[in-house]
Order: sequence, then structure tokens, then C-alpha cells
Amino acid sequence: MRLRIESVRTRLTTFYVVVLAVVLLIVAGLIYVLLGRVLYARIDEGLLTVVQIATNSLDNDLTEGQDVVDAARSTAAELASRQQMLAIYDANGRLLAESGRDDEVDITLPPAAAIPSTHTLLATITETQDLDDRHRLAIRLVTLPAHGANYIVVAGASLEPTDEELDAVRHTLGYVVPVALLLAGLGGWFLAHRSLAPVVAMAERARRIGGEDLTGRLPVANPRDELGRLAETFNELLARLQSSMTQQRQFMADASHELRTPITTTRTAANVTLQQPHRDEEEYRHALAVIEQQAVRLSRIVDDMFTLARADAGTYPFSRQPMYLDEIVDEVVAGARIVASTRTVRIEHTGIRPAPFSGDEELIRRMVTNLLDNAVRHSSPDDVVHVDLRAVETGYVIVVADQGPGIPPENQPHIFERFYRVDASRSRGGRDGGAGLGLALVRWVATLHGGTVRLTTSSDTGSTFTVELPSGD
Repeated sequence: MRLRIESVRTRLTTFYVVVLAVVLLIVAGLIYVLLGRVLYARIDEGLLTVVQIATNSLDNDLTEGQDVVDAARSTAAELASRQQMLAIYDANGRLLAESGRDDEVDITLPPAAAIPSTHTLLATITETQDLDDRHRLAIRLVTLPAHGANYIVVAGASLEPTDEELDAVRHTLGYVVPVALLLAGLGGWFLAHRSLAPVVAMAERARRIGGEDLTGRLPVANPRDELGRLAETFNELLARLQSSMTQQRQFMADASHELRTPITTTRTAANVTLQQPHRDEEEYRHALAVIEQQAVRLSRIVDDMFTLARADAGTYPFSRQPMYLDEIVDEVVAGARIVASTRTVRIEHTGIRPAPFSGDEELIRRMVTNLLDNAVRHSSPDDVVHVDLRAVETGYVIVVADQGPGIPPENQPHIFERFYRVDASRSRGGRDGGAGLGLALVRWVATLHGGTVRLTTSSDTGSTFTVELPSGD
């Protein structure tokens, strides 16, 4: 996990540095190009101004009566400097005057016909000795109609200072960009480390959380950011897993206990019967009756457990078919009366006829059977169990009421939980004690059909369970 985190940290830092490098290179390139254009445009503007001033000065000197050579020399001397040169030629290209020209600068004029008279021609030349030193020239053919003559005015300036400034800018950017990238890389690495540190802590904590102990939780550094929400979600998952593991372990413990009771009773009955080589027929029949009773109980527990396990896994083959609910209740009541008669418990049944319904017939039968079996087991001799089937606007209601001792208020919220018995001492190991799966199965069947089951009333005069089922049309 640490290697993966470091790899993520490296990828994040690399991506950040690469993006920043591209941005900085683009920005640096734009700065260099735009600065160069501004500086060179400023030089060109200065040369154009010098050409215009030289034209005006030459025109004024000629108007004052100076000859051409003196006027050219005077104009060149006034406008030339160490930073810029000025040369004046006649129309045939003969030099009249110049000032400020570097000896290494060789000016070769183009043909007079190639020099425009409407605007200034700009050109760049290099020195004869040092090819790195460049000069910018502004050449213009000047026509003075009042004096009837044409002149060629050439103004020039060295580009060396500007080139040196641009070189300095380029070198500065060459140092600044790598330093910025280095600082950005270190900062990105640090930020990635800080950002991914909670992931490392969560990984270390998660590694220590095992199936034997799910009580540990991941640290939540900041519940408002994405990693904090991830940790909280994972903690919620751990809580659900812990709850599921606890229920599974409790289920296995209760199931083991419930299965152990009929098995132990069966083995005990068989061992006691076989301890003597000969017994009366009545003793054998009694032992076999006990074994059969425990086998039926064991079969019911296993069947209920298997059904609920398939329900949890979502693999139970639910088959919805049309049927008559009143016929199912009649058949279950008829079978329950045989068992109830052994305890001298009467079952009274009322209900509507017919009651068309759509659902799983086998599951509906088991639901009603479990409700009646629960009512009979908790009834005393000569008690009456009432079963009522009636129609309502949304479907049907099945009511099963007994006259048993009732369920204490503190136990009522748990009666539909698996393996939960209100009176464990009475039920466990008793001849008719249930396994605590019947009501859980009733709730699952009712929910599967879109209905509900609830304990309507419970007191010392009895308990009433109500199942509401939609019509299923």
C-alpha cells in the first residue's frame, strides 16, 4: 500500500510540474516575444522620427540659403549621436554627409528606384567584423520640390543594447522557470504527502481490522473533505459488517443450541431404550414417539432455517399464483385442530368466502401455520384460539388471537427476531417449545407479499397478531 501511495504521490507531483512547466514556458515565451516586439518597435519609431526631423532640417537649411553639402553636414551633426547615426546622400547615391556611423558598419544603398518615396524603408544589417552586432536602418527618398532636388536620408541605430537586454531577459527566464518548477515540485510533493497522509493512516488502520475484531474504525481527519467522507462511508460499512457478523455468530450459536436439544433428546431416548436387552412394546412405542416428536421438531427448525437463509441470499424461488386465501386458512385450521385437540384447545374460525388472492401458496400456508402453532403452544387447556379472515379496501386481514399469558411490553419489540423467545426457560428443552423462528418467518412472508404483520394487542388475557396482505391483483 505504501508503494502505491508513493506512486500516486509521484504521479500527482509529476502531473502538477508538467502542467506548470507548460504554462510557464508559454508565459515566458509570450513575455520574450512581446517584449522584443515592443523594444524593436520603439527603435523603429525613433528612426522614423529622426528621418522626418532630418528632412525638415535639411529643407530649412536649404531655404536659408546654405548649399547642399553644408546643409547636409549641419543636419547630420545636429541629429547624430553615439546611439544613432545619420547619413545623407544625393539622388545618385553620392554621400553628402554622415555622422555617428561605426566604422564596422558598411551601408550599401539599394538602387534609387527601389527606395520608396511615400514611406520609409526599414532594414537590418550586421557588422562586417562581428556578425552578432546588428544595426537597424531607416532609408527614405526625400523630395524637396521647392529646391528641385531629391535626397536619400539614412538613419540607423545599433540593436546590440536591445539584443543584450533580450538576452538578459532570456537568461533570467531560463533561471526563473527551472527554479519555479523545482519549488513547485517540492511544494506539490509536500502537498500530495499531506493530502495522502490520511489515506496511509486509513490503510494502516484497515490492515489491523480483521474478521475476528471489527470494532476498529478508520480515522476521520476532516469529515468535510472527500477523504473524510470516504472514511466515514468505510466506517459505516464496517459497522454494517460488524452487525452482520454479530447476527451471524448469534444465529449460529442459537441454531447450534436449538439443533442440539432435539438431537440430545433423541439420543437420550434411544440410549435409555437400548440399555436393557428386552423391553415391553409400550416402552418401545413411547421411545419411538419421543424420537418422532423430536425428529419433527428438528425437521421444522432445519426447514425454517433453510428458508430464512435462502431469503437472506435472495435465492428463494418465489412463485406468485392465483389462489383462494379462505381455502388455505381452512386447510391450516383443520390441521391445527388435530394438534390443538391433544392440549384440549379449541380453534374457532370465521371469515369471508371466497377470498381470491395472488401469492406463493406454500409460503402463505406456512405463515398461517406458524401463527396458529404459536397461538396453540402458548394457550392453556380449554382456551380458545380465534382465527378471522376479513376483507379490507387494500386487501385482506388475517387475525389470530389466543388466550395465553401475553407478552411483556419490554419483549414485544423483539418477538419477530430470529431465535427470540419471551420465556426461554419454558421453551428451551420443553416438549412443545419453539425455536424462535416462526414469527421471523411470518414477518418475512408477509413482507415478501407486500404486507405487514404486527402484534395488535397483548395482555394477561391473550395476544392478537394481525397480518395485512394486499389483494395482489
